[in-house]
Amino acid sequence: MKGLHTDLQTFASLHDYLKNIHSEELNEWIYRAEANNPWFTAENVKSAIDGIIDLIEPVALEKFYSSYTISSQMKKVGVIMAGNIPAVGFHDLLCVVLSGNILYAKLSSDDSVILKKITEVLVKINSSFQERIFFVDQLKNMDAYIATGSDNSAKHFEYYFRNTPNIIRKNRTSVVVINGDEDTEKLILLGEDVFNYFGLGCRNVSHLYLPEGYSPTTLLRAWEGIYNKLQNHHKYMNNYEYNKAVLLIDQVHHFDSGYVLLKESDSIFSQIATLTYSFYRSKEELASKLVELENQLQCIVSSKETSLFPTVRIGKAQHPSISDFADGVDTMKFLINI
Repeated sequence: MKGLHTDLQTFASLHDYLKNIHSEELNEWIYRAEANNPWFTAENVKSAIDGIIDLIEPVALEKFYSSYTISSQMKKVGVIMAGNIPAVGFHDLLCVVLSGNILYAKLSSDDSVILKKITEVLVKINSSFQERIFFVDQLKNMDAYIATGSDNSAKHFEYYFRNTPNIIRKNRTSVVVINGDEDTEKLILLGEDVFNYFGLGCRNVSHLYLPEGYSPTTLLRAWEGIYNKLQNHHKYMNNYEYNKAVLLIDQVHHFDSGYVLLKESDSIFSQIATLTYSFYRSKEELASKLVELENQLQCIVSSKETSLFPTVRIGKAQHPSISDFADGVDTMKFLINI
C-alpha cells in the first residue's frame, strides 16, 4: 500500500533530520523542555533524541514494519503518555501511525515539549500527519486505549476503559545481576543503566543482585569520579539529602557515595538517588525469584547471557530496539487487531 510505504519514508526522513538537527534548533528544544521540567537536562534530552534516532534507523524500521500485516482501516487510538523521561511516548506514537491508525495523545504535563516538536517536523515532511497525530486534553470515544501510569492510576484506567480494547501499563523497574567478575569498565557502563535520566525510567536499574560475598562498595569505587556530576543537579540532590536523612533517622545500615545511597533490601524498587541490593547463592535460585517478579520487571541487565532468564547487555538498558515493547506486550500486534 503506497500510503503506508510513504510512512516509512517519512520516519526515515525524520531519522535524517534528527541526526543532522541544527544546534540552534536543538538548543531551543532543550531550553523549552528544561524550563518545563528541570529533570529534562540538555544531556537527558540529547540522550532521548539519540535513542529515537536509533529506534527509527531505516533498515531496522522497514524490517520491523514488514513483519506485520497492516489493516487499511484507520481507528482512533487514545494514548495516555507517561512523563518520566523526555519523549518517552515516542514508541507508541510510532506504532499507532505505522499501524495505519490515528493517534490522539494526552501528554503528561512533565513531557509536553519534545514530542510536539518532533511532530512538527513530521508534519513538515509529510502534511498528511497533521490529520493523524493529535494532542488533546481529554480522550473520549476512542476505538482503543493505551495508558501508562502508576499502579494506582492503572486501576482507574482499567475501570474507565474496561469496555474498549486496551493496553494498561503499571509500575515496572529494572534490575542487574552482577556475576562478580565484571571489570571496572563494565561497572562504569552499569552506571549508565543506573543514572541515565536520574534513574527515573522504568528501564533504569534500581536493584542490584549481588553474588554472596560481593561488596557493594566495589560499585561505588568504580563509579567514583564518573557520576559525581549528579551533585550539580539540585532536584536530584534534594532527593539524595532527604533519603539520606530517612536512613540515618531510621538507623538503616547503608553505603553512601555522596550522590547515591545503597541499602540492603529485597524490594526491587528504590527511591531517587537510592539503590537497593540483595545477595543470591545460585543463578538457579535467582531465576525462580525473577519469575515471581516478572510482572514488575521491565528488563534484567547482566554482563553475561544465560538460558535461565532473558538479559539486556550492561550499558544498553536505556537503548531498546524497536521491537523491545514496554511490559513485553506487542503494541503493533494489538493495534492492527483492534
